[in-house]
Amino acid sequence: MQAWTTFDLAAIEPEDGAPAPDRLIEGAPQFRTWNVDEAEGGIYAGVWEATPGTWRIVYDEWEYFHILSGHSIVTEEGGKPLHLRAGDRMVLRPGFKGTWQVVETTRKDYVIRL
Repeated sequence: MQAWTTFDLAAIEPEDGAPAPDRLIEGAPQFRTWNVDEAEGGIYAGVWEATPGTWRIVYDEWEYFHILSGHSIVTEEGGKPLHLRAGDRMVLRPGFKGTWQVVETTRKDYVIRL
């Protein structure tokens, strides 16, 4: 087994998804997730894409991500909206609660630790 992995999305079948109905606020957002790699200890890396809509988010995991394209707004409960566009990076820690609004279809790469 090689000790590296590239993000070759053409070689991976994406998983389709959507926010849980009880978290949906507005629209009918659809997700596509390309899970590129997984490591011991609950670490995942890949690419996620979502179409416009708004839903509540609650993080039990730690996530680093880098916005590749699109425009989203992440708002922590009681906080100010943070507009995210291509080139922006963010870490969301366990316990983060708020909303994710996709204004323009957004694609990000991510690393998640459960």
